[in-house]
Formats: sequence, C-alpha cells, structure tokens
Amino acid sequence: MGSAARRGRAAPAARDCLPVLLLFCLLLRTCEPKAANAFRPNILLIMADDLGIGDLGCYGNKTLRTPNIDQLAEEGVRLTQHLAAAPLCTPSRAAFLTGRHSFRSGMEASNGYRALQWNAGSGGLPENETTFARILQQRGYATGLIGKWHQGVNCASRADHCHHPLNHGFDYFYGMPFTLTNDCDPGRPPEVDAGLRAQLWVYTQCLALGILTVAAGKTCGLISVSRTAVAGMAGLLFLFFISWYSSFGFVRRWNCILMRNHDVTEQPMVLENTASLMLKEAVSYIERHKHGPFLLFLSLLHVHIPLVTTRAFLGKSQHGLYGDNVEEMDWLVGKILNAIEDNGLKNSTFTYFTSDHGGHLEARDGHSQLGGWNGIYKGGKGMAGWEGGIRVPGIFRWPGVLPAGRVIDEPTSLMDVFPTVVQLAGCEVPQDRDPSEARPLTPDSEPLYHAVMARVGAAVSEHQQTLRPVPQQFSMSNIVWKPWLQPCCGNFPFCSCHEDGDGIPRMPAL
Repeated sequence: MGSAARRGRAAPAARDCLPVLLLFCLLLRTCEPKAANAFRPNILLIMADDLGIGDLGCYGNKTLRTPNIDQLAEEGVRLTQHLAAAPLCTPSRAAFLTGRHSFRSGMEASNGYRALQWNAGSGGLPENETTFARILQQRGYATGLIGKWHQGVNCASRADHCHHPLNHGFDYFYGMPFTLTNDCDPGRPPEVDAGLRAQLWVYTQCLALGILTVAAGKTCGLISVSRTAVAGMAGLLFLFFISWYSSFGFVRRWNCILMRNHDVTEQPMVLENTASLMLKEAVSYIERHKHGPFLLFLSLLHVHIPLVTTRAFLGKSQHGLYGDNVEEMDWLVGKILNAIEDNGLKNSTFTYFTSDHGGHLEARDGHSQLGGWNGIYKGGKGMAGWEGGIRVPGIFRWPGVLPAGRVIDEPTSLMDVFPTVVQLAGCEVPQDRDPSEARPLTPDSEPLYHAVMARVGAAVSEHQQTLRPVPQQFSMSNIVWKPWLQPCCGNFPFCSCHEDGDGIPRMPAL
C-alpha cells in the first residue's frame, strides 16, 4: 500500500485530536499538550515473552485461538510494522523501559553473552537510567510490575538491589527477577548457555595451571610473587570453578525464584502455580489502585520455554504444548481486561499489548516445535539480521479516544512507548531518548525518498556524536556467578522457601 493511502487511513484519527502524543508516526503532536494533561489515564502495558507475530488471530493466524487479544485489536489500534529494539529479552526490555537503545546503557553484548545469565551476576540496568516508571512515579502514579524482570538484581552485595525494579521507579514488584528457562523444570534438560559453561571451565583450568606454575616457580626460587597475588588468583579460581559447577545442579534453586518487592517468597518456584499467582497479583493490583492513576506493567512469563501450562489448557490447541501455552496466555489477558472492565476502568485505561521480540524458532523437543511463528517474516529470536526476530505485535486501546479497528502501517518501535506514556501522564520527555522526536513525522510531513537519503549521512554523524562509553553489563566480570550476590531465603547455598496463602514466605521443615 502506498504512503498516500496509509496517510489517508490514519489522518481521521489525527483530526479527532487524539491526546496520544508520540504514540506512532502518524498520530504525533496533533493536539496541544494541555489536552493530554487534562486527564491522566491509567496505563496497562502487557508484554508477552517470545511470542511470534504470526501466533495471533488478529495478525493472520487461523489455527490458534486468541479471542481476547483479537478483541483488543478490534476495539483499538493495531500496528503492522511494530519493531523491538533487539531480538533478545534483556536488551529489548532495557530499550523498552528507558526509551533508549540498549547499547547506551551497556545492555548490549560486546561478547557472546547477549542476555543476563544469573540472578547472582552483577550486570543489569544501571541505576542512573531513567525508566518511564520512574517518571510516572514522580508524577504521582502508582507503579507496579508483575511478572518477568530480567534486568539484574544486585551490584556489590546480596541486598543492595541496585538493579531491582523498586530501584527503577516501580512501587510494587511481584514476579521473577530472572526469566523462565528449562532449568526451572526438573524434567527438562538444562539450558544454561553451553558456551558459557565451556568458557568457565577453560578459565578454571587456566587459573589452576597458572597457580600451580606460580607455586612451583616460587618454591624453586625462580620467581617472586606476593601472597596477596596468589590469594587473588586462588579467589578467581574458586569463583570460576563454583560458577562452572553451579551450572550443573543449582540453577533451578538460584535462578528460578519469585520475589515480592525486596523479599524472596518462593525458592525454587513451583511452576504449576505460577500462572494463577500472576493473575491473582495483577487483579489485586488493579483493585487496590482503581481510584488511580496507576501504571501496571504486566510482564507475562508466557510463552517462554519450558511452556508451563495448566491442565485446563493442555492438549486443547492444534499446535502442541506451544499452542496450549499461547491459548492460556490469551485467557490470562482476557481475565486482566475483565478486571479492568469490572472495576469501571475500561474507558479511563490506556492499554497496550506486545511481545519483547519475535518467536523462538529454534526451540524444539525432538521433532516437536516449542517456539512461535513469525508469519511471513524470516528469522526469529536471537536473529538480529532477520525481521522475524524484531517484528512484534503492537495493539493499543483507549475507548473514546483511539478509534476502534484502526490499522497503522507506518514503522513504529517499542521505544515509542516511553514518550507516549510519559506525555500521557503530563510529564516532560527527556531529550536523550531514541529515536529523536525533535522533528516527528505527521500525516502532512512524511518526507520523500530523496529527502530521507539526503539526511542519512548527517543523521549518522549526529548519532555517533551522542555515543559515550559505558560499563558493559554483559562482560565476563558481570556475567560470572557471584555467591555473595545470590538472592536467598533460608540457609545459603541450600536456599528454599515457599509462600502460603497469607503471602508470608515459609521455610521448609527440617
């Protein structure tokens, strides 16, 4: 479809004077800022994990049942060219939360480790990064995160929580500080990166050989080495060895945990209860804050492997365990939307649904496909060179404000959500966000091809001038497991607790 046709489809929405500044390219800055500030809506952001754009009925799937998400699209605006900033969880979510490319915060790999590997690593979203939650919190919003975080926990000690959601603008957190992996399910093969495990073992061997060489040289009087240096090498040897050893047996206990605010409530987590717990927490949060305004970021654990699915949905879809998990996810979304409506908040809530990146094509169990479908787009999760890794669903709903059934074909980004929600809350958008909104596109100012090409060279130069060196959060020193950073309830290293119905963690009987 030509650009003129696209402009024709979106222009009526702009003429309706939508107070959704910076939402997407064709609906930008068509109203006075004060119109957006006159009423501050509740904001519900729902992000699926590893969901393919082709898995939803509203994006063309004919065999998976997603009626609730499809209805959300019918009642709102659907984006057809919505792009994640990265094809992996950690960097994509960092960009989403901050409105800045992940390399600006050091949340982009300079080595082979492209996401956080442990709860007890020291890497994570830096404290000096500004999230949309922090800005809305300062504006008086209640801010909650329920579900997956995967942006790190600690920096220097087990309780400093420098990367924790509560240190990034959220008033309330319930969920996984890490992410679901096969290691969380005792019945599945381990998933800790094989390359990382091999490299840890190589480092362990090299350090052991180095210490033996130094000890032999010192004994024979060939070299002079201080005890401090030897102790330092021994400490590194222990650290790399214990990281390597831990990858074989303790990952479930140390990575697969649930937290409420700063407290570990379940370690290791009971997978069968996870969906009901997340739903209960989300509905409770909406009810507690129904007098608003609130921001709720519902970061779903679905549909990441190991595809934890309750019995009610097992075997119900045409696509095995993955399809079952997608249909359960849609049911969960429907329950959340029902809670919004039951509390009389539908017309006062700006709702957004997306995925953090494309479907995981390489997730398999024998001949069974355990990952999503990215429709007509090649590639998937982890494949930055292919569009299937970064093209994601994008659905917005705000009854009475956004036109129902609208389809937008212009390119948009997960990073556009930052300025959107910030301005909806009546706040100023920081000037260092990506992409630059200094000269946003409007229905009447879409540039011609030659004008775009003339600007490319200057844009590259301007972009390079904004780059600053920052600590690399995925460096080996940050990725390696550190026992003193491990969140733990009970006695380390045998951390263990579960949560009773009263919300109080209980230690297992001895």
